[in-house]
Amino acid sequence: MCCFIGFSLLGCNRKVADVALPYESPETFSLPGEEVAPDRWWQTFNDPTLNILVDSALESNLPLKVFWYQFEESKAILKITSAARVPDVFLQLRSGISRPEPDFAGGENTQLGLGASYEADLWGRIRYSIAAEEYRFRASYYDYKTAAVTLTAEVALAWFRLKATNVQLQLIEGQLETNEQVLALVRNRFASGQVRGVDVLRQQQLIESTKQQRIAFELQKELLENQLSILLGQPPSEIVDAAARLPELPPLPQTGIPLQLVNRRPDVQRAFNILQAADREVAAAISNRYPRLTFSLNAALRSNDLIGLFESQAVSLGSSLLAPIFNGGRLRAQVNQAEAIRQQQLNDYGQTVLVAFQEIENALIQETKQAQQIVAIAEQVELAEKAFGQLKIEYLNGFIPYLDVLVTLNQLQQLRLDLVDARLDLLETRVSLYRALAGGFETERELLLQEEIEDL
Repeated sequence: MCCFIGFSLLGCNRKVADVALPYESPETFSLPGEEVAPDRWWQTFNDPTLNILVDSALESNLPLKVFWYQFEESKAILKITSAARVPDVFLQLRSGISRPEPDFAGGENTQLGLGASYEADLWGRIRYSIAAEEYRFRASYYDYKTAAVTLTAEVALAWFRLKATNVQLQLIEGQLETNEQVLALVRNRFASGQVRGVDVLRQQQLIESTKQQRIAFELQKELLENQLSILLGQPPSEIVDAAARLPELPPLPQTGIPLQLVNRRPDVQRAFNILQAADREVAAAISNRYPRLTFSLNAALRSNDLIGLFESQAVSLGSSLLAPIFNGGRLRAQVNQAEAIRQQQLNDYGQTVLVAFQEIENALIQETKQAQQIVAIAEQVELAEKAFGQLKIEYLNGFIPYLDVLVTLNQLQQLRLDLVDARLDLLETRVSLYRALAGGFETERELLLQEEIEDL
């Protein structure tokens, strides 16, 4: 059984056709969640700096501005298309010189005329064309909404990665200090002849390897700062220093009924509006095969010279009925083309909904498994700390070679870095989930045009 979806977008009163998806919608997601996620989902992390960064990006990000002005462009196109509802009225002044001067009626050299033309929309061709443009206008609006959601996710990801890098740099500094202390210990034992010189070299190699890691993290930090700057619409520069602490994971957001949930997403609403526009284009193409009825009105003042211009007037009212008889199958082909485009958009819409289901379900599964990985890595860190402490004592007592201590120390330090990466991956998965669930939010630009948007 197919499931049907009906949208009522932005308070629109236009009748919207139901759309049959070519598959059954899932009834639930794998995890129900605990709390309703707010539209401004990044605020759930309780990070004032992140809130400031997101607000700044929404105001100054250049690609987002491009989407907004594309929306403004589509608004102008809609107004151009809607002008077909009213008659075209024009004023025309013509003047010329004839030799010899004409002396017959209708041969006047100077004319001042007012004309009007209007097509009666008998079959709805104009109405359907305007409706199609209205849906494309809405689709452009949801393009902007989708870009805004994507931008907030990119800012949050870059910010959390920067904070994780600072945490890892802090760990590296601590590891360097520990490694230097161990090196001093090994050198003392080497000076007393208790260990071989190779143990000193191995510890020095570990120190140099740790320094190399520090350089890599410093590079990553600068690149992330540059990325954040660009997202904020600024040249690459140093971003306010991110504290070396990752935020706690907020409660899992509620997922609710899958179909209702994905219908909130702006990319799904965008695909739906494009489909509705294609549906109206099919109707317009069918109407184009029927006769057109147009009316014209012309009123003119005319004379052989400007002085006598107001002494002669003429008015004409006419109508014409244009019916296509033979056009080589062009109009029928246009209908087929419009129907093919509609089928493309129908399948694209269905795929957009499918991808929405996938993104949400993937994020839920990944978060569950990532949390389990964090527990496993944390347990390994605890065991490695105990093992290192025990091996260090045994080494000082001369029971084991230094290589056993070195291997365990190296594993411990790497596990601590891996634990930070795992916590970052969990945060990134949550951001992906919020993004997949996001129904959009109002930016400052939208608030300034609130009345106009509500009329959509």
